[in-house]
Amino acid sequence: MPLDSLSRYLSEIETAIRNLGRAYVETYEEEILTLNRANLRIRIRFQNGYMLEVSEAIIVESGHTERLGYRYHFQNDQNELIFRYDNTPHFPGLENFPHHKHLPGEVVGSEAPTLVSVIEEAKSR
Repeated sequence: MPLDSLSRYLSEIETAIRNLGRAYVETYEEEILTLNRANLRIRIRFQNGYMLEVSEAIIVESGHTERLGYRYHFQNDQNELIFRYDNTPHFPGLENFPHHKHLPGEVVGSEAPTLVSVIEEAKSR
C-alpha cells in the first residue's frame, strides 16, 4: 500500500533527526497530498549555529519511494554555504544531470543523495 511506504520513509527521516543529538528542529512540515504523494519541509539548527534546510517532493510508485524534487541546503552560522544538493535541471553538462552539489565557489555533479545521508554529512561538520 502506498501509504505504508510513505509512512516508513517519513519514520526513517524522523529517526535520523532524533539521532542527531546536539541539534533541534525549527520547522518540520509533512504535507500529505494523496495516498502516494507528499511534500516535506524541515529546518534543523545545530548547536554551533549551522542550519540544514530540506525540501522534498515525494511519490510512491510500485512500492518504492521516489523524490520528484529535492533541495538540501546546509550553511554555517554566518549564513555561508557549506553545501547544497538539488536536482533542479540548470547544469546539463554535469555528470549525473540533473543531480548536483553546490559547494563554495563551484558546482559539481553528484549522485542523488538520500536525506539520511545528507543529515549524517551535516552532522559530521
